Amino acid sequence: MGRSDLERLSKEELIELVLRLQRPQKTSRTSSKPPSTDRKEQRERSKPGGAKPGHEGHSRILSATPDEVVEHRPDRCSCCSAVLMADWPAETISLHEQIELPEVAPRVTQHRRLAVRCRACGTRIAAAVPDAAKGTPFGPRVHAMATYLKTFQALSYERLQSAFADLFGLTLSQGGLMTMLRRAQGAFAGERDKAVAALRRARVIASDETGVRIEGSNAYHWVFRCAEAVVHHASATRGAIVVRTLMDGHRPEVWCSDRYSAQQGHADAHQTCLAHLARDVAYADEASADVLPSRLQLWLYRAFALAEEVGTLAASTLARKRRALERSLDAILATPTSCDLARDIQSKVRRARDQLLTFAHWPGLVEATNNACERALRPAVIQRKVTNGYRSMWAAEGEADIRTVVDTARLGPATNAFNTILQTVSA
Repeated sequence: MGRSDLERLSKEELIELVLRLQRPQKTSRTSSKPPSTDRKEQRERSKPGGAKPGHEGHSRILSATPDEVVEHRPDRCSCCSAVLMADWPAETISLHEQIELPEVAPRVTQHRRLAVRCRACGTRIAAAVPDAAKGTPFGPRVHAMATYLKTFQALSYERLQSAFADLFGLTLSQGGLMTMLRRAQGAFAGERDKAVAALRRARVIASDETGVRIEGSNAYHWVFRCAEAVVHHASATRGAIVVRTLMDGHRPEVWCSDRYSAQQGHADAHQTCLAHLARDVAYADEASADVLPSRLQLWLYRAFALAEEVGTLAASTLARKRRALERSLDAILATPTSCDLARDIQSKVRRARDQLLTFAHWPGLVEATNNACERALRPAVIQRKVTNGYRSMWAAEGEADIRTVVDTARLGPATNAFNTILQTVSA
């Protein structure tokens, strides 16, 4: 804004401009900015180790099946120097462990194809071509390890090549690694299709998306979540066509997402993520002197409290608390305000008015926030920051399929990503 523009502003507009410039910067608490961008004001006074404030401390769990047990038994009494016999009863007073990793080296099986000349007729007979000669020389565990390190540890091809050489003593070219990854990704198509089929039967679906770079262009990594499946999807667009194509005509009863328009209108009812709204309200409350954002913040606290106990309340109690929240929200929205931030928050809430308490109509089935989808997207965000995107669409789609299979498996009994990848590649 130049000097001539400032001279044309009225007194009220100048005051508003000054107030805008004096507003505090947005943080992870008051916006969708990541916590890594916040200023670490308490870093000097922080203590190393231990749990963070508000987090419960944890210690390492001792192994239930140790490979070796060494008992340390006293041999003499410290009081009278009497010899303590080995058959005297003893009790365990403490446990200590020493953990070491075994040396890892590739196990190479060399198949030699032999030919034998018949002494009776002189014919030279060659053995049948072994299966090892028909496919790749690398086994399922090598494929699974490469897939795991590339997908879940975000290693580049150069670093992946170094990891195999340094950790396992296995020399691989970057082109060979790319071929191996592409071959392994094809094994996930079947399980991905099962996850998509489960998504198209779901009553409640949540979704979110984040930006990525694919082939040097802006693209998007989507995630869709229901009780039975988590589906990741790479797309060049952020439009609603992605949702319509993936759903293939299926219309669930409830959809949960943020307030982005492309994620609206795909179900009979909608739950707006209250965590997104709470961040906007927190910033308005911090930057504005108006009392309206504070009232909205208190209303959100009550809504979050209801969401935590919604599964334990009787139907009549739940309905009474829901109606009280609705009346309180109507009063807040009807309150006049001269603050532009407060009016903006009112407009956001008014547009999503019928989507804020849907979870109270579906106790136990619908969450008040979309945090599960955001957690599922976090590895994709880390991958974007570390590698700056994908060189090809097949790599983005393949990684989405792998994350679909692994995240869907995590909905069941406890499992780990590498075992899931190994089982899928081996099959």
